[in-house]
Amino acid sequence: MKENIHPIFDRLLQRSDREQRLGQQSRALWLTGLSGSGKSTIAQALERKLHNEGFFAQVLDGDNIRSGINNNLSFSPEDRRENIRRIAEISKLYVNTGIITINSFISPTIAIRQEAKNIIGAADFIEVYINTPLEVCEARDVKGLYKKARSGAIKGFTGIDAPYEEPVHPDIEVETDGQSIEESVNTIYQHIIKEITSSSN
Repeated sequence: MKENIHPIFDRLLQRSDREQRLGQQSRALWLTGLSGSGKSTIAQALERKLHNEGFFAQVLDGDNIRSGINNNLSFSPEDRRENIRRIAEISKLYVNTGIITINSFISPTIAIRQEAKNIIGAADFIEVYINTPLEVCEARDVKGLYKKARSGAIKGFTGIDAPYEEPVHPDIEVETDGQSIEESVNTIYQHIIKEITSSSN
């Protein structure tokens, strides 16, 4: 019963205390794009760059989350929404701990991404559109998923028989076709550096 829940957030160390200790401003970067667009690779490389530059960051990746906390969810529209809702709640906890959180999820619809933004908070949410053409993603087919989707072995696959709604006004857009991973990471890094740098630095 909800009336028996009594959060103690106000009695815990505050976000500002943790950010001061870490010497940074926490944010939630939300990388969205088709399967095979390069989200996970870019997220991993960005995490490493932030680490090397003295920041504390954590990647939340689709496959990792679905193999653990969300392993009871399917890929139905309802479960996809619940998948993102849970992830956003986790990401919010990380942000409140002072950690720069890099979320790497297809999150195919505008409504799903808006829900994540609402949970995390607009001031902390940075939408990063990993814009890679479908034909490029399909040519890569790193996991063999497009081949399975085309053959009918996978139903409701984003970009094939389920829609992907492109962000209308992303905070950052990275066009990966013809661009190296390093260039993509630097594009993001240059956009966020002022936001994540502590005012005391």
